[in-house]
Amino acid sequence: MSKMIKVEEYLEKAAAIESEVAKVIVGQQQVVRRVLTAILSGGHILLEGVPGLGKTMLIRTLGEVLDLKFSRIQFTPDLMPADVVGTDILIDENGSREFRFQPGPIFANLVLADEINRATPKTQSALLEAMQEHSVTVADETYKLEQPFFVMATQNPLEMEGTYPLPEAQLDRFLFKVNVEFPTSEELVGILNLTTGDEEVKASKVVSGDEIVAMRQLSRQVPIASHVSEYVAQLVVATHPNSETASPLVNQYVRYGASPRGGQAMILGAKVTALLDGRFNVAFEDVHAVAVAALRHRMILNFEGLAEGIDSDDIIKELVEKVPA
Repeated sequence: MSKMIKVEEYLEKAAAIESEVAKVIVGQQQVVRRVLTAILSGGHILLEGVPGLGKTMLIRTLGEVLDLKFSRIQFTPDLMPADVVGTDILIDENGSREFRFQPGPIFANLVLADEINRATPKTQSALLEAMQEHSVTVADETYKLEQPFFVMATQNPLEMEGTYPLPEAQLDRFLFKVNVEFPTSEELVGILNLTTGDEEVKASKVVSGDEIVAMRQLSRQVPIASHVSEYVAQLVVATHPNSETASPLVNQYVRYGASPRGGQAMILGAKVTALLDGRFNVAFEDVHAVAVAALRHRMILNFEGLAEGIDSDDIIKELVEKVPA
């Protein structure tokens, strides 16, 4: 029987996670909150930012705070799918030989896919089944992954030489895409003080895997009114060009809009946002809080939009303002 958790304990555990992460990660409160929201929603997350902003450190710190099996995969052009999911190896025991499955690093609760856009599409696609089905198939055998299971990937938006952009099908499986911004001068002072001193700061484990699963189940129980669900649906439809609610920016610059998974991501994220705010119902403000992170990687710009450097975030913000609530 699965563990049950009360709202008070949920809030206490969530606050403890953020508090422990803050010991190691200076600033980036919004990024930490989005990552926590994705974890409590049961979804995967993609962090994008220039090198040195602490993307990998944030995920490694979460691996320390959450009492889960953690593994890191450094994606490189020569990485093969078997290096991710595992493979059958020939074992010689007592004179007899047999094939035995050797699990890869994907068999963990929290998987860091570092610089995911450096691997070839063939290797990137090895994550698809694991992310969607929470299972891995090797040589006609299917192996279930232990719950909870999260993939947290990082990528660098600047250095595109020798990289392979993630295919739309895989991007769609990330609940959120979060942009990690450069810290303010005050935050930078804190980072420098923390990382150049002789005191080693470590985060403590505060939440177990069973508790994460229970918190995720409680998040899904948060009710959402029908008119809020309809608003989410209208937002998703409005991202598609030539739809009734599409804005001029969408019609001019978007080739293909968000999938239904975008709506699912907004509702799940809004439920967690409401619960973290101490409310047991979803408001329009909760949808607005997660809309950009849930939709920015699901909108495909056309050639004109790419040529003019249009930012999908601006399109989404315009839709949030113009689609009637």
